[in-house]
Amino acid sequence: MAAMTMIVSPFSRLDDDSVLLADGAMGTNLLAAGLPAGVAPERWLTERPEAIAALHHAFVAAGSDVVLTCSFGANAPRLALWGAAMRTRELNRLAADLARRAVERASRPVLVAGSVGPTWRDAVSGYASAEDEAVGVFAEQIAGLKAGGIDFVWLETMVSAAEARAAARAAISVGLPYVATASFGAGGTTPAGLSAPQFAAVFEGLEVAPLAIGTNCCEGPDTTLACAAAMERLPGVRLAVKPNCGLPRSVGEDAVHPEGPGSMARFAKAAIERGATILGGCCGAEPAHVAAMRQVIDRHGRRS
Repeated sequence: MAAMTMIVSPFSRLDDDSVLLADGAMGTNLLAAGLPAGVAPERWLTERPEAIAALHHAFVAAGSDVVLTCSFGANAPRLALWGAAMRTRELNRLAADLARRAVERASRPVLVAGSVGPTWRDAVSGYASAEDEAVGVFAEQIAGLKAGGIDFVWLETMVSAAEARAAARAAISVGLPYVATASFGAGGTTPAGLSAPQFAAVFEGLEVAPLAIGTNCCEGPDTTLACAAAMERLPGVRLAVKPNCGLPRSVGEDAVHPEGPGSMARFAKAAIERGATILGGCCGAEPAHVAAMRQVIDRHGRRS
């Protein structure tokens, strides 16, 4: 395996020996705040930025050490679906700036992670993107996030090996450290058929190793933790787990996630016991879920 360039971890500005707490969901919380179903959350970066800022503030108040920007779908192919591809850098810069201003008002250090999701072209349309082309797509997005002041990139819900590696290469090319997580179904693979061990192998041989690898969303805490634990990591690479609050169930006209704050607190304890050192929540995770996880981390989150 090729030697990897070491970079300074932004986590050292917090407490590099502790378990770190990321935030909860962006999309489902904005839906609860009035975002119409089917509308990209990134539209609110210009239409209702105060709602996004309020969510960032709520997660910081709940105890998050890291907040993710509202930019998961802000790559050019996804933005093109609503005619905003030409605004890729602008919207990502706005997303990063909103989060940066929110954490600067905190009474303690909080990091900003630039959320980068897949283009979904491989998994949905059958379009097989060349890795080098995908690097350019992600680099454009990450450059906008960097201009807005993020501390590192968080590649999340990655589905294919080609796009995960391309996004990592893009972060490296822009000069930023990165965390990488993928979402797996009950069968243990992503929608593109990537297994947890295969996902971990994606980053082998890159010039810069990820700060952490792991899982996000999935089908709830159990699947998220099991798939993350199956990943082989290089020394010094953290394990990150950011599950959703279970698959949503229809209750009247609403979609309700079954796992409450207590369940997520129990997950946090189990994740720490399995070696995870970055925790958070995905779909359905509200500030109350994050606050419950904060209490567990404060009791059990110091690494020996």
